[in-house]
Amino acid sequence: MSGHSAWANIKHKKQANDAKRGKIFSKIAKEMMISVRSNGKDPITNLTLRTLLQKARASNMPSTNIERAIQRGAGEVEGEIFEEVMYEGYAPGGIGVIVQVLTSNRNRAAAEVRHTFTRFSGNLGAQNSVMRSFQRKGVILVDDATVTEEKLMEVALEAGASDMVHDADAKQFEITTDPAAFGPVVEALAKANIATVSAELSLVADLMVPLTEAGPVKKIVDFMEALEDIDDVQNVYSNADFDPKLVEG
Repeated sequence: MSGHSAWANIKHKKQANDAKRGKIFSKIAKEMMISVRSNGKDPITNLTLRTLLQKARASNMPSTNIERAIQRGAGEVEGEIFEEVMYEGYAPGGIGVIVQVLTSNRNRAAAEVRHTFTRFSGNLGAQNSVMRSFQRKGVILVDDATVTEEKLMEVALEAGASDMVHDADAKQFEITTDPAAFGPVVEALAKANIATVSAELSLVADLMVPLTEAGPVKKIVDFMEALEDIDDVQNVYSNADFDPKLVEG
């Protein structure tokens, strides 16, 4: 299984069982505010907002929260002003890590991210030291018990997907797209009544680093979860390639 899919599944399960639902909603709301501020509040012309609306509904985010986030992004109601900051660095073993932050206080965010890297024996790097080895892509996971490979491939590729692979161990299909094709592919799947396990615009490494022992895998997962638990952190990406069974138990 690719490391990206493994981490996506770990996050999905964690969110599904997370008692702090408000934290998930807060992250989605901040992304909405940034998106609306940059590209407007019309989901027809704002692809990122359209994707976030789908994510919000899949997470059962209340409509009032969604409306408030869009209004704040559009400047229709007062609220905190957030900005995006990307941090790059390395975890033990040379694993590249990218941390996406949306914050109203850069100093606070930087201190918390730096402290977490230090606590897990990682090192922050210079701008583009890690990012240059990643590409932005749409990544969609589909349970293989819900649709045949032929049907899914037909719908996804016709809508503009770049590739699709079947992970027999995880019992999932992984669809990848260019960013511009992500929205149309997600919409095509929905129209075909094909449910997704997760769908997101992500940063995917050009070359993954295989991890085959439970100890190193657990350390990387613990590190990434600690970063994700920081309030200002939206997403964490890495080039670690591991089997999620190595952290189950």
